[in-house]
Amino acid sequence: MRQILIQIETELNWVPSWVFSLVILAVFFAFGLFVHRVTYRILTRLVATRDLFWRSLVQRTERPARLLILVMALAFAVTLAPLSYDQASVLRHGLLIAFIAVVAWIAKTALHIWTIVYLRRYKLDAEDNLMARKHVTQSRIMERIASLIIVVVGFAAALMTFPAVQQYGVSLLASAGVAGIVLGLALQPVLKNLLAGIQLAITQPIRIDDALLVEGEWGKVEEITSTYVVVKLWDWRRLVLPLSYFIEKPFQNWTRETASLIGTVMVYLDYDVPVAAIRSKAEEIVAASPLWDRDVINVAVTDLKEQTMEIRILCSAPNSGMAFDLRCEMREKMIDFIRTHYPGALPRMRTEIAATASGSGAGIPMAAAAAAS
Repeated sequence: MRQILIQIETELNWVPSWVFSLVILAVFFAFGLFVHRVTYRILTRLVATRDLFWRSLVQRTERPARLLILVMALAFAVTLAPLSYDQASVLRHGLLIAFIAVVAWIAKTALHIWTIVYLRRYKLDAEDNLMARKHVTQSRIMERIASLIIVVVGFAAALMTFPAVQQYGVSLLASAGVAGIVLGLALQPVLKNLLAGIQLAITQPIRIDDALLVEGEWGKVEEITSTYVVVKLWDWRRLVLPLSYFIEKPFQNWTRETASLIGTVMVYLDYDVPVAAIRSKAEEIVAASPLWDRDVINVAVTDLKEQTMEIRILCSAPNSGMAFDLRCEMREKMIDFIRTHYPGALPRMRTEIAATASGSGAGIPMAAAAAAS
């Protein structure tokens, strides 16, 4: 074919060579568009009966696949066009860099599609989402790490196409010891977080949507990237922590093995209160509440102080949010029950009790003063 083009160029010697080269590049560019359109239609029909991954891959890679075919077509056209050595070298170099970038683009797209399709079977909004949080966390961390590796390898491959960088690479290998130490020190934070991300994906001390108590704040894991973790706090603030934090420092994970939690309600009452009535009312409250998971309800006197006794009420719920709401409901209904049926069981100062017993009428003001203090 090259000989045919040379013969045509000889016969049309009145046409400048650069015009002839542009015509050849334009023809192969159009031919590349035609090949992509035909190939894409064939692939669309072939994957119509395949699973979601292949259908999504063909659909999402239409643009990068078109660019890849055009790069290959233009690379073939450069070998046929009557270009000078410098012109052909520049075009080949540019097309090679474009080829590397497109391959990296397709690889990242395929990785993202596989992750999305794989995670479709797991639902984070399920009541018991432990398995879903495990797989979502592993998949997203590994996806980000793999994407970073693809970008780094693609960038390195593009740089190695430059002769100056290749020479630098040879000299770098000659002084690998010193260069390795310097590079290791410079990239220590990056490598530290990268290794921490791999360790988090394998051991999973935290997962997506885990309820954490970290740095004195309560919140849920909203996002895990390749370098940091975003914790959405209860008041919608975001706490951003490096990945290495969860490897090196202690924190509380309220949903490590299961989402169910036991909520604690502490009530301080006078010694005159009948504990059996408090226990019966607590069981009645949780039995009527949709927040209770029908697992744990316990009422016990856990301490005796100088003026009051400490009653601890334990009640379980399917997750941390429902446990918090159940504790609030228990406090509200229990205090209403005590005020209605056992008002004398509320904590009071002894001077108030003596004044009330003597009928002086000073009990209420002293109680108000004691409450204000």
